[in-house]
Amino acid sequence: MTGIDREPPIPTEITLHQKSRRLELAYADGQRFLLDCEYLRVFTPSAEARGHGPGQETLQTGKRNVGIERIEPVGTYALRLVYSDGHDSGLYSWDMLYNLATHREALWAEYLNQIERQGLSRDIDTTSRPAGGRACGHHH
Repeated sequence: MTGIDREPPIPTEITLHQKSRRLELAYADGQRFLLDCEYLRVFTPSAEARGHGPGQETLQTGKRNVGIERIEPVGTYALRLVYSDGHDSGLYSWDMLYNLATHREALWAEYLNQIERQGLSRDIDTTSRPAGGRACGHHH
């Protein structure tokens, strides 16, 4: 089948816009995406938010004013985004970033629906955290 082992698109430019709290991704084919820090934080790939299997996800709330403090490359395959709320455990692969960029409207609409259905807020953090730290609950 075609497309299975295609290389994920890798941004040719990554620009953090601190004032507007947006990350801009530019690709060789001319595509450009502006992704809000809140959006990226809400969809963090970390185990803390995604869990270790289906049904273990924790809806991220209260992230409207979060910013990105630092962007760290991870090898040649991902970025670690360090957020102003202290979160830094999600590794955003090139594939994931491209998926978040190209499906932003649908993903964001579903997130807003979930927040509304559960009576939660983009301004108040109701995300439960494991006692004693920011880990995903596993102690090694």
